[in-house]
Amino acid sequence: MNDIDPRDDPRGFEDTAVLSELNRLVYELDPPPADLVERIQFAIALEDLDVEVARWERAGSLAGVRGGQPGTITFTVDNLTLMVNFTSTGARHRIDGWLVPAGEHTVEVRVAEHESTTTTADDGGRFVLPDVPTGTTQIVVHLVNARGERGRTVVTPTIML
Repeated sequence: MNDIDPRDDPRGFEDTAVLSELNRLVYELDPPPADLVERIQFAIALEDLDVEVARWERAGSLAGVRGGQPGTITFTVDNLTLMVNFTSTGARHRIDGWLVPAGEHTVEVRVAEHESTTTTADDGGRFVLPDVPTGTTQIVVHLVNARGERGRTVVTPTIML
């Protein structure tokens, strides 16, 4: 353990000053979103806590970048792939999606501070939600088995639309 006070060591003082300035610049140039706490609360506020979280299949060079509009995103978990395309229609969005393996699964789109929108994928795994509001969004897929019984539930990470 180092008992030297950084104020007594010129190098420690310089390091502290540089780190303080770096911290100030980060918050000035790229501050955290004002609604960060609300986004986190939204992401974990699922009624059905027995869910599997899908992962981004190909986030590419935009992984972790704030802002901008997503286009087509692919999510995967175990043996399920969910590909969604987001199209802006002014203040709203259209979501076209495909599930593999295909099936008549229930697809729910959650948007913070709005009612959830639900649809059912067709037997080819395709679904469309033509009128989704802007905001912090998650897609929840309630899978059905071959007998038509509800099985596991998969949720995507949050997306800002």
